Amino acid sequence: MINRSRCGAIFLVLCLTAAPAFTQRKAARFDPDGSFWIHGTPPPEFSDFDSINLNAKRLRYLNPPGLMMRTTRYRYKTLTVQRDNFTFTTMTVRGIFYTFSGKFLKGGVYGAGNLDDETPVLEGTLTRFRNGKKVAEANLKFVYFGGT
Repeated sequence: MINRSRCGAIFLVLCLTAAPAFTQRKAARFDPDGSFWIHGTPPPEFSDFDSINLNAKRLRYLNPPGLMMRTTRYRYKTLTVQRDNFTFTTMTVRGIFYTFSGKFLKGGVYGAGNLDDETPVLEGTLTRFRNGKKVAEANLKFVYFGGT
């Protein structure tokens, strides 16, 4: 007959060894690396918008991380990438920087999925600052492009 304290100890060891594996699998299910383009026609105040680029693994076939506005890349100063909380602030270039606050509309590994260029997967507010003052802001939806 096995005593209860021994059973409890065995159960505790099993839980502690299985928990990290479960957490790693669960965390690996969300990977939005790729580029995000405005869904539809950009508003006039963001007509120079190109893409929001995530490339945590620094893969060659993906654009470098940062916000692209026509020919200028704004590197991330701060960046949070979680499914329900995607935010960033860019570095300042010639007096201009951007902030974004939003969320992803789908989970999963974006590069492995069958995401099309018509279904939004990200939404949020993009704001442009010039010399520290807000000069443009828009609530936008974005579609995904995983590179070529």
